[in-house]
Amino acid sequence: MSFLRGSANYVWCTTSVLGKGATGAVFQGVNKNNGEPVAVKTFNQLSHMRPHDVQVREFEVLKKVKHENIVKLLAIEEEQESRGKVIVMELCTGGSLFNILDDPENTYGLQEEEFLLVLEHLSAGMKHLRDNNLVHRDLKPGNIMKFICDDGTTVYKLTDFGAARELEEDQQFMSLYGTEEYLHPDMYERAVLRKPVGKTFGATVDLWSIGVTLYHVATGNLPFRPFGGRRNKETMYYITTKKASGVISGTQTSENGQIEWSKELPTNCQLSTGLKKLVTPLLAGLLEVDSQRIWSFERFFSEVTSILSCKLLHIFYINKVQSIRIYMHPDETYEELQCLVREQTDVSAANQILLYQESALLSTVEDTTPGRGYPSTLEDKPLMLFSKENNNVTLASEADIPNFPTFPNLVSVETDASLAKTACSVGHACKRRVEKQSRCSLLIHACVDQFTALVSKDLEVLDTKSQKLRDVTRCVEEMREAMTRSRNTVRDLGKRLDTQLDVDDLSTMTTPSHELINDLAPAIQLLHQRYVTENLLHKEWSATTRSLPCPAKSRAPARARTLVDRLRDSWQHLLRDRATRNLTYNDEQFHVLERIKVGENGRRLRSILDSECQPAVAQLADSLADWYKMAQTVFLQARILDKDIDAYERRLEAFAHRLSKVDLTFHQKLQDQVKLDTKPNPIPIKSIHKVRRDNKVFHKSIKDILAVQGEMATMMRENSELVNQFQQLTMNFVGDGAEEK
Repeated sequence: MSFLRGSANYVWCTTSVLGKGATGAVFQGVNKNNGEPVAVKTFNQLSHMRPHDVQVREFEVLKKVKHENIVKLLAIEEEQESRGKVIVMELCTGGSLFNILDDPENTYGLQEEEFLLVLEHLSAGMKHLRDNNLVHRDLKPGNIMKFICDDGTTVYKLTDFGAARELEEDQQFMSLYGTEEYLHPDMYERAVLRKPVGKTFGATVDLWSIGVTLYHVATGNLPFRPFGGRRNKETMYYITTKKASGVISGTQTSENGQIEWSKELPTNCQLSTGLKKLVTPLLAGLLEVDSQRIWSFERFFSEVTSILSCKLLHIFYINKVQSIRIYMHPDETYEELQCLVREQTDVSAANQILLYQESALLSTVEDTTPGRGYPSTLEDKPLMLFSKENNNVTLASEADIPNFPTFPNLVSVETDASLAKTACSVGHACKRRVEKQSRCSLLIHACVDQFTALVSKDLEVLDTKSQKLRDVTRCVEEMREAMTRSRNTVRDLGKRLDTQLDVDDLSTMTTPSHELINDLAPAIQLLHQRYVTENLLHKEWSATTRSLPCPAKSRAPARARTLVDRLRDSWQHLLRDRATRNLTYNDEQFHVLERIKVGENGRRLRSILDSECQPAVAQLADSLADWYKMAQTVFLQARILDKDIDAYERRLEAFAHRLSKVDLTFHQKLQDQVKLDTKPNPIPIKSIHKVRRDNKVFHKSIKDILAVQGEMATMMRENSELVNQFQQLTMNFVGDGAEEK
């Protein structure tokens, strides 16, 4: 008997089954002309018993749709023997999403990046259907295929349009299609419970199915699970119809037991807290029984677009040794980012220190920079988050990983295969935790390096500020000394003229230099010497951690992956034994050996996690706690000194400005007294005659005044470049003073 079947251009093998349904099966085949692999859907006798318009409906729908996220129709041909129609489609080598979720690696749902890919592609495919007024009516993971492109990228595609039909937004239908776990409760009531309910259904039934599918993809489980599964149909209906608004799951763990309701995704779900915050409202909106509350397609598409447009920021929170993910909307700014960080860490905005590549994040972005303009981050190259007020370091608590199962003494091919699959699930969870711990180990060292670099840069800037301020202070003091000499000369001139000239006393105006010279500058120099020149922070960390083990250096993740691969090999062996059912004596001996290997590899994998990685990270965290107390103290001292320097700068500016005004007033008064040709002469006639008699003395005094003023002007010009470098404001008032003199 031949297992090959064919049409005019394609041939397929009936033993290469890709999937089976109520009305037909899908087989793998090839194009006779070029050898291209394809998927061929054939129809059984039950399918041919349907009305003709129903039979051709799938053909018509497939001809109408053409989208990247819908399986491509290649041809509709006749089978050569039965003359029945077959549908030839592109082959999705990645299999169905249901099979992917059934893999032990995905027991707790898909990883975050893959979940977002499913969300994006499922939404895009559904939008194309709605744009063409089509309703699928049988959405589920089994009807979502994984297509692997030539470049290795993944595209998820909708398939199986046997239940699809054209339906306007406000149209209703009464026929029943779908898989019961994914059915809208109203359809479940009629199709599964067989109740004579005269309800009609709209296109929104697809939204419920999407909600169940997305929950399944996110968690690895169905959202509504009665004890006993499908056999407990009444409880299933009760869970879906009696749940409160906002509830996204209901589980019964014992016969006639209480229902455990939840408005949140489970803790063992692989999605991050940041993504859960966005996805949970989406699921709640889709899993609404009330037709008035369930979301519309427009809102669903809009919310998905909003989620997918977010900027993902990876952040490593040092105080909890924890990696977090922040999803920042494109238009959100730094203030919103701080709020999102506070939600996950409880670190207030005022106490957040966010570093990007050894510098403060705000040196890369502005306060008003929108999320779309933020730099890209990676899981192993995240932003670093430190708390100003908290220098404690404590490991964040994590959900417990289940223990590896123990095989019973009695060999059972059915039980052993099931337990081996469970062992693989636990093994993958252990592997992910080992990879996470190893990454944490590397990030701890990275955050120490970045914080050390930040402190060094702050101290470098502070030391430069201090040196420039010392120069500016010297400039201001020289200015005051020159002004004092000028006044002494004028006072001497008044004595020689035997007249009373109005000369103010500068003795009460002293520069605040003692604060800089005696207090601030020595403290800054000491910090700079210790933590920049001598690099004590780096030396302290190196000395503390030199002897500590590092999971990354011991290649713990690679060893964990090897052990998981061995677990999977044993599982596959036990699966084949289950299919065989009756084992020979030798087969049974090998079967027992595989059970032993599962137990041994599981024990070794658990040892890597419990005895190697977790203690290593705990020791590193303890060292980090001690180091950060010292580093944070230096950081805060630098910030306090920086504020003090800024305050001193402002006082120096105010003093220099006041000095300039005093000098301007003095010279104005002096000019008023010596301008005899424009004003009444305030100097007595007798004094004038004396000046004329002692003309040489007069001219010499005037020359002395001009010399002092010239000295001041020269001094100010020489210092102008320094002042320009230090601060524009300082330049302005010093320059004005020089010009006025």
